[in-house]
Amino acid sequence: MTSIVQAERLGKQVQSGSEPLVILHDVSFEVAPGESVAILGASGSGKSTLLGLLAGLDVPTSGTVRLDGSDLFAFDEDGRARVRGKLAGFVFQSFQLLPALSALENVMLPLELQGVADARERATRALQQVGMAHRLAHLPKHLSGGEQQRVAIARAFVMQPKILFADEPTGNLDAATGAQVIDLLLELNRAQGTTLLLVTHDEALARRCAKQLHLAAGQVSA
Repeated sequence: MTSIVQAERLGKQVQSGSEPLVILHDVSFEVAPGESVAILGASGSGKSTLLGLLAGLDVPTSGTVRLDGSDLFAFDEDGRARVRGKLAGFVFQSFQLLPALSALENVMLPLELQGVADARERATRALQQVGMAHRLAHLPKHLSGGEQQRVAIARAFVMQPKILFADEPTGNLDAATGAQVIDLLLELNRAQGTTLLLVTHDEALARRCAKQLHLAAGQVSA
């Protein structure tokens, strides 16, 4: 089966004083369509840097990434943004909801930006899928952390992305709520066939994904 995500000899280094600091070195792996993959590693191991490179949010020092066959770094920043817009959704640790918009309006926003005619109906269905049908009109400040993350997940999945990047999506949640959020991500991964790449430090949560990639000393092992 053709890979939907392919990292090819990825390297990333930054200048630290007079010496280069190697964050990632010669990282290569492939992810099959619909697969759920957890990227594990200690704090500061480069997990979020790797996810940023895979999504084209950052530029590698060496190597490249292919998303659904497209060589991300053959494009300029605008080109990479177009590839992301077509293929990818994102869920972050900090939820990234707009505080002045209701739950429904937050989920409608990416649809409206794409000129989707039935944005309200699609956003409502997405919120129903994540168990938030009773909170459509609530502002983020009136929602718990777990509820805000459910809204963020609905916003990511409402665009029906082929790939979902999730960066420590349970990092601001207690263990029980975090487990529920992972349940939801994996359920939507299965139901929609969305490829899931999940950064986490929690090995118990990571084991629920089909594949685990361990990041240490700038390199990845399965």
